Amino acid sequence: MVVLLDAKNITKSYGTDPLFEGLDLSISDTDRLAIIGPNGAGKSTLLKILAGLEPCDSGDVILRKGVRSIYVPQSEDFPPDLTLFEWVEQVAKKDAIPGWEAQVHLWLGLAGFSDFSQKIGQISGGWQKRLALVCGFVQQPDLLLLDEPTNHLDWKGIYWLENLLTQTSIPWALISHDRTFLNRTARAVVELAPLYPEGTFRMEGNYDQFLEKRSAFVAETMQFRASLANKVEREVAWLRRGPKARTTKSKARIDQANEMIESLAQLHSRLQDRAVNIQFSSTERKTKKLVTLESVRKGFNGTNLFEVSTVLGPGQRVGLLGDNGSGKSTLLKIMAGTLAPDSGLVRYAPDLQVVMFDQQREQLDLDWTLKRALSETGDSVIYRGQSLHVVSWARRFRFQVDQLPLTVRELSGGERARLLIARLMLRPADVLLLDEPTNDLDLNTLDVLEDSLLDFPGCLVLITHDRYMLQRVCTRFFALDGQSAQEIADPNQWERKMVTPEASKKTTQPSPAQPAPAKPKAGKLSYKLQLEWEGMESRILEAETELEQAKLHAEDPSIASNGAALTQAYDRLHQAQAEVESLYARWAELEALQG
Repeated sequence: MVVLLDAKNITKSYGTDPLFEGLDLSISDTDRLAIIGPNGAGKSTLLKILAGLEPCDSGDVILRKGVRSIYVPQSEDFPPDLTLFEWVEQVAKKDAIPGWEAQVHLWLGLAGFSDFSQKIGQISGGWQKRLALVCGFVQQPDLLLLDEPTNHLDWKGIYWLENLLTQTSIPWALISHDRTFLNRTARAVVELAPLYPEGTFRMEGNYDQFLEKRSAFVAETMQFRASLANKVEREVAWLRRGPKARTTKSKARIDQANEMIESLAQLHSRLQDRAVNIQFSSTERKTKKLVTLESVRKGFNGTNLFEVSTVLGPGQRVGLLGDNGSGKSTLLKIMAGTLAPDSGLVRYAPDLQVVMFDQQREQLDLDWTLKRALSETGDSVIYRGQSLHVVSWARRFRFQVDQLPLTVRELSGGERARLLIARLMLRPADVLLLDEPTNDLDLNTLDVLEDSLLDFPGCLVLITHDRYMLQRVCTRFFALDGQSAQEIADPNQWERKMVTPEASKKTTQPSPAQPAPAKPKAGKLSYKLQLEWEGMESRILEAETELEQAKLHAEDPSIASNGAALTQAYDRLHQAQAEVESLYARWAELEALQG
């Protein structure tokens, strides 16, 4: 194991507010490191410091000599008039990447782009995120630093990135709030939080394993605090008796008592519960049929999106799955009564109370102050029949008093999400419709939100790319593919069928955009590597043949109703796809070695 990047005693503050002090972090050549922590902990700032893009107040960041570190930001402004190929070509040429043209074709193809001449301004945010990641990989980094790489990606995009990061030999460190993604990709997790004496807590393993070890750490810390509190209580009682520091022993005990009191105060501060307090209000209505959809159909531009018939009642928690543009938000708006179906009937129980969280957060007036947005009627809110001062209500959602005069426009994405949740909690609901409520929320808030949704006795319909939340919260699932909607057993079933690359396309044509391997040429390869190089073309052709056969088998109607056979077919398809991508990546490595 070789340390590629070593950050020592890093301190960073904004104004008088320290983000972190004396932070140490190292990244080795085998690391797949997830960086997590509450919003405002300084994760993105730390990543920029590690990338050399932002200075620290004190400390050192040492990058091993010869190591190329590449940083991919949360969002990137691309020139809209350039084509995909032109932009990636510029990136590759700028860094003088060996065999750059083949690299550009390779990575655009692996990312799923089929038309390299398409203008960047014509592609969606999810595909722009893929393009940003392509630009990172095409530079042949020795270390990748990724800030929220799953942002804007749909299910297929996240699945593609998971495969890429688990198969690559490139070490990486990334920031993400996607817990399923972290479980599938990370080998170690480091959390930035005030809870820890050094400001960070690092454990080897994936996210779930990290949670187990963190729980053990917190339990030990709580036990230590209880023991220390007992000692402090005894020492305080002794101090109250007014001992004189006349002897060295007495003075030492007084000093020790004061140190213990200070340590206990620090422990109380570290263990303070900083979580948002989320509890949605219900009308407690028991009507069995709250919303009934009868052959509800909707389409756009002559294309049918879905036709749905179902009954929604109390206690149901329904998850809507599908790629971007498949009609999930459209169906939610029809359920809310804000959009009419093309045909079919939607029936509502009398006086139904529907509360909706919209993805675009259009319910928020950007020019209002935070105080007005929290309480439109004055200095207090009515929550579950009780009057609460707006300051107390704001603190419940981790807002500070000095933020109340700020406009909504000045708030971060996470703060706006918390604000909208605070407003919705004031409205008792029979039906709760949530469209991507997890965007911009940190992991602690996601946990609290999930607990609240599990406790909500009414009907919940949820759209989210957070697979962890879907699995934990929802009891029913509808999958939308842009042409139809069907109820499925669980997200894993839909993922096997719809998210596996190209699995649902009924085509016998080979995957586009994968360039044929160049013929061997004399270069710097050893005899063993030269033999491997010479065999790459036939290996890739064999792997692509297997991939096409696996696709055909997965699409065979005779196994469509056989769950076990279908699972085996998609496992085979996944393995074949992974083999093709692995071979192309290896081919690129060998070409780079040849120069």
